[in-house]
Amino acid sequence: MVIEIDFNSDEALYMQLKNQIILGIAMEEYHDGDPLPSVRALAEDIGINMHTVNKAYTVLRQDGYVKVDRRRGAVIAVDPAKEEYLHRLRNGLRNVVVEAVCRNVQKSEVHKLIDEIYREYGF
Repeated sequence: MVIEIDFNSDEALYMQLKNQIILGIAMEEYHDGDPLPSVRALAEDIGINMHTVNKAYTVLRQDGYVKVDRRRGAVIAVDPAKEEYLHRLRNGLRNVVVEAVCRNVQKSEVHKLIDEIYREYGF
């Protein structure tokens, strides 16, 4: 997977990196047990600070996408705790829906957007 970082984006670099790796997992470009590049190697490849890569890997570990193996480094290991994730998803969606209501976005428009995103990635 090619990691693309937008240096002009308002989104933090570590979040962009985290989201790119999660997208790679969803698109089945990364699989359980696949090693991620070392912090140093990835930082050099995409031209960002090692601390930024380390922070992205830390967040991925905390969110249950990666585990750290002393011998292999960061390894894809998606935590299958669906119920816990659904709880976090509900909280995140609550904020999105509240913002949408404030901007007069209809429920049907939100559903349409979600369907479009699923189709965009072939899900």
